[in-house]
Amino acid sequence: MADNNNILDKLNGLEARYEEVSTLITDPDVIVDQQRYVKLTKEYKDLGDIMDLRKRYIACLNAIKEAKDVMINESDADMKEMAREELQENEALQPKLEEDIKIALVPKDPEDAKNVQMEIRAGTGGDEACLFAGDLFNMYKKFCESKGWSVSVTAASEGAVGGYKEIDFAVSGDNVYGTLKYESGVHRVQRVPATETQGRMHTSAATVAVLPEAEKFEVHINEGDIKWDTFRSSGAGGQNVNKVSSGVRLRYPWKNPNTGEVEEILIECTETRDQPKNKERALSRLYTYIYDHEHQKYVDDISNRRRSLVSTGDRSAKIRTYNFPQGRVTDHRIGYTTHDLQGFLGGNIQPMIDALTVEENAEKLKDSEL
Repeated sequence: MADNNNILDKLNGLEARYEEVSTLITDPDVIVDQQRYVKLTKEYKDLGDIMDLRKRYIACLNAIKEAKDVMINESDADMKEMAREELQENEALQPKLEEDIKIALVPKDPEDAKNVQMEIRAGTGGDEACLFAGDLFNMYKKFCESKGWSVSVTAASEGAVGGYKEIDFAVSGDNVYGTLKYESGVHRVQRVPATETQGRMHTSAATVAVLPEAEKFEVHINEGDIKWDTFRSSGAGGQNVNKVSSGVRLRYPWKNPNTGEVEEILIECTETRDQPKNKERALSRLYTYIYDHEHQKYVDDISNRRRSLVSTGDRSAKIRTYNFPQGRVTDHRIGYTTHDLQGFLGGNIQPMIDALTVEENAEKLKDSEL
């Protein structure tokens, strides 16, 4: 019962804050401050979910108490049997609700709600690594489409026989970083490549980086210091491509917080035939690049406090193996294996992400008071 009271005390303590936030988001002064309004509406939604759990938990505890009273005080056999069934049902529900509440009460990473910039790079393995990088991109593209998210390629360098030497793309939608953050690291493939004439199995690799997209108010850039160049795009696409200077290149002097030295950041974008759109996307990549580097210390501090590589964004860690002869995919951080390799590469990666999320939540719960 003490544990019940502890949980209820925490839930009751949040009720006043929920009422306060519900009033604040209707305040005209708050609404005009977009940064604060967005933050409060997110808090209101999160607290609303917790209040729904509180209501269900109180109803469950009351049902248990009432069923016990009936079994003690009621003489009618049918009533006692109904009470017994109600008691069993709610006693089974109680620990599930408590687990949901504990997870909901763990502070959320504010990065989780953000859109992301993803980078896939072919690693060891030559042409086969490029083909594998292409497989990974197609896997993420299909997964994102299944979630209703939009995927936009910002830069790509194709491999000699297919796939990609490297590909950068943006993903936007609901809770994107919170879902895809577990994918950062080295992905390894074991298979007989299409490029292999002797039928020997090769091991190749590709690296994946998932970066939370920076918002303008988080990174301070003096846009007057940006030097812009335009150039003509090359490649297929009709006469317009080679006649219009739609490609953009930006150069920006930036003081690296790790070295203290001023570096020149160079970013090109040729994604669309519309120069203003390319400028907008190049600027977005600049913000994200600087955000990633200036927040690396924060990321390192978080990863050092965690007892596993789950969601640390460590790009050097070999996190997963795709073994074609055995038809399996294994995540080495949590020992999770699926034998549906083709389905996995077809975008069915949610069960793996769910398992990683459960592992991370378990770690968070160990560190929480409950």
